Amino acid sequence: MTARLLLAPILVISVAVLVNGYASVGDGFSAGVIASLGLLLQYVSFGRERSDRLLRLRLVPAAAFAGLLGALAVALVPLLRGEPILTHWPPPGSDAIYVGSLELITAVAFDVTVYVLVVGCVVGFARAIARAGEGVAR
Repeated sequence: MTARLLLAPILVISVAVLVNGYASVGDGFSAGVIASLGLLLQYVSFGRERSDRLLRLRLVPAAAFAGLLGALAVALVPLLRGEPILTHWPPPGSDAIYVGSLELITAVAFDVTVYVLVVGCVVGFARAIARAGEGVAR
């Protein structure tokens, strides 16, 4: 029961670390690891079948793939404009778009895709290990 109560705060903290990375220490990788640990806590507490059913964890390979494609897109789209890889957008000196106090820039998009990639990979690896362990135990 405690594990279920901890999931929402852990995910909120991971998003706070993701967003806070532009004001102080924090980034998509750290936030992704925090979110992964929250999901893996559910996995350990409730078992593979129940966690997969309740949290739809069977979709994490697709999330990892989407995160990878997104990170590649953010990195390589500047090449289409004739600029170097990972060129910052908007350019220095121009106005950025804001959502609340969050500045929507290339780094934010890249960190979000890294967040999704890390969550997908870590949870996907743990699911694969759990499935392999069940086969050995039986």
